[in-house]
Amino acid sequence: MKRPFFSDDAHLAYAHGASNVPLIGATIGEVFDRVAESQHDRDALVSCHQGLRYTYSQLKAEVDRFARGLIALGIQKGERLGIWSPNHAEWIVTQYATAKIGAILVNINPAYRVHELEYALKQSGCASVIIAPPFKTTDYAALLGELYPELSCSEPGRLRADRLPDLRRVIAFGAQQVPGAFHWDDLLTMGDEVDLAELTARQCELQFDDPINIQYTSGTTGFPKGATLSHHSILNNALGFGDYLRFTDQDRLCVTFPFYHCGGMVLSSLCCVATGAAMVLPAPVFDAGATLEAIEHERCTALHGVPTVFIAALNHPNFERFDMSSLRVGLMGGAPCPIEVMKQVNTRMHIRDIVAAYGMTETSPASAMTPVDGPLERRVSTVGRAFPHVELKIVDPLTGNIVQRGDRGELLVRGYNVMLGYWNNPTATAEAIDGARWMNGPERADRTELSRSRTTPHLGGAWPSAHW
Repeated sequence: MKRPFFSDDAHLAYAHGASNVPLIGATIGEVFDRVAESQHDRDALVSCHQGLRYTYSQLKAEVDRFARGLIALGIQKGERLGIWSPNHAEWIVTQYATAKIGAILVNINPAYRVHELEYALKQSGCASVIIAPPFKTTDYAALLGELYPELSCSEPGRLRADRLPDLRRVIAFGAQQVPGAFHWDDLLTMGDEVDLAELTARQCELQFDDPINIQYTSGTTGFPKGATLSHHSILNNALGFGDYLRFTDQDRLCVTFPFYHCGGMVLSSLCCVATGAAMVLPAPVFDAGATLEAIEHERCTALHGVPTVFIAALNHPNFERFDMSSLRVGLMGGAPCPIEVMKQVNTRMHIRDIVAAYGMTETSPASAMTPVDGPLERRVSTVGRAFPHVELKIVDPLTGNIVQRGDRGELLVRGYNVMLGYWNNPTATAEAIDGARWMNGPERADRTELSRSRTTPHLGGAWPSAHW
């Protein structure tokens, strides 16, 4: 039977990201394994500051070995494992190893101080935490020791502390030996004793709607809340993002977003893995000189970052000495970008396809994006169209009714990308997601009016769109 035609009210501020590309129903581990098999001898991960380089087959071997080590420790599906680290190769290995065994990765901001660390570990109920070696003025083991003085006199794997009753295991990596903690290499050795069939069986137990990641929001109206994301939400968001940027296995992304953030974990790491591209880590945290050097040396084709990343690179005193000709595409997110900066990114950095995006942690993260072939003026004054398979509407915050296009209001999001909820916080979840699964703004109590000029998607109008 032919579907009847219904004409939408074209004046209402509602949009849906129609797409001919279906969502994928798979776990992160399944996709990782498929890509690793097809791209086995191509670069997957280059950590410039660590002097490490992995092909996809090598990365898979490391991920599988570490995953088996986690199984040897007794880590179960659904158990929370935190990682407190800047951008290192070990972060990536942990991301995919936990996804393969069904452990829920808890992203901990490496800038957290002791009281913030305590809150994240306790609220999520972490049973294990991985800590990085000291970086600049931050000694992660020493800070954890302030919170957990029992660590230094405990046997690895048998930790007990009143302040953190759930925490049982600490894992340290790098050139450090932390009393009471396992070392990364210990887990790799333990993993050698676990049969690969056991890891395969664990993977087969997983469902793509399972929770796999907890990311803490900024908490501007109180304590941070743990947005809980599934395989399905972040994997499909990464794939949709890759499609938008026309990513292929020929691309090489220079990573500046921190991995603890959705921009780094999903739009950088998972986007590369899902498309077979390579990710290049210039430094543990953003450094303009290291970024420019990595782009030139590794012939990177893509660069993601907030506007200040691009501004810092363009203003580097030695910028003109670096060859940027390999770049073709980039993402600028997190804040509006002045049009003059965008023009310099186009010309001086050779990034002809630079896009802007809107999203939040609770939406995995992208909900709207400008197309790579959109007019430059639109790419700096809006955040584009609804993401594929995502619905957007702008409502009057007092009545909840959809406003007319061009009017101000609150932007709501619905779709596969909306989080499962806030971890162990049903009250906050109910306040953020209504009965029809519409996700409210990131902080209901801090709402400000959204305008089309900079903070809301472009809903039709001057851009031709099949959505309307």
